[in-house]
Amino acid sequence: MKIAVTSASGQLGSSIAKRLIAEIGRDNVIGLARTPKKAQHLGIEIRKGDYNDRDELDAALKDIDAVLLVSGMDEPNKRIEQHRNVINAAKINGVKKIVYTSIIGDEEETAFSPVVKSNRHTETDIKNSGLEWVIGRNGLYIEPDLEYLDNYVEDGEITNCAGAGKCSYTSREELGYAYTKMLTAAKHNSQIYNLAGEPISQKKLAGLINQVFKTELVYRPVTVQVYASERKEELGEFMGTIIAGIYEGISQGAFNVRTDFEKAAGRTHKPAIDMIRKWKKEHCKDL
Repeated sequence: MKIAVTSASGQLGSSIAKRLIAEIGRDNVIGLARTPKKAQHLGIEIRKGDYNDRDELDAALKDIDAVLLVSGMDEPNKRIEQHRNVINAAKINGVKKIVYTSIIGDEEETAFSPVVKSNRHTETDIKNSGLEWVIGRNGLYIEPDLEYLDNYVEDGEITNCAGAGKCSYTSREELGYAYTKMLTAAKHNSQIYNLAGEPISQKKLAGLINQVFKTELVYRPVTVQVYASERKEELGEFMGTIIAGIYEGISQGAFNVRTDFEKAAGRTHKPAIDMIRKWKKEHCKDL
């Protein structure tokens, strides 16, 4: 069984590819990347596959049994057609199964909603494709908070507009484990899974980070308007708006969901503190 992983040069695609390699062997895993050299570190066959280039995708998905479609990073209005290019290339090549990395979130009420809606459009396209399918709705990654830790420490606080809302964080490593099972076991076909961990508040997140890193962070909530302004100034209009929308969603409970992780992965999701400890071990070897 040959499985193709799109966006293999990205952090999620790379994590899933590595787990698949461990499960089914590197000869059975094919990576697709817009810039193949960026995925060569995986040590597998890498084929050129740009979501915008249908001819490339048609060639890249030859002799593939199943494909993992990693949700694109482009603007929401562009993603739907990009994902359709992958779906249609899979159909033309006789790919039997497609697994999609969608996302948890609110479809109507926040600035992040257009991204969620675009993912729901692709979910519908996949269910109507005629292929065997599985859809994972990912929780928010915990890694970005840990990658931002130096900034938090400099400020002495975590500041956003999530308020008392809880977020069911996951990690790319946990998702890699779950998607490998979803790709390789037929029992998951025709299922939609919420892939998330335990729900925690931002105050709890700060406390867990303090416990692991011996920091003294506090959580300070601000309004959506204030946070959006801060994020836009640092990240630009598009990404700043998206990030603020995510934390607004947390405040409204959009990321505090029932998890199906154990159904998908065959084991429970790691607690948030274990994900933080693992990240520290891998990225802070001098501590």
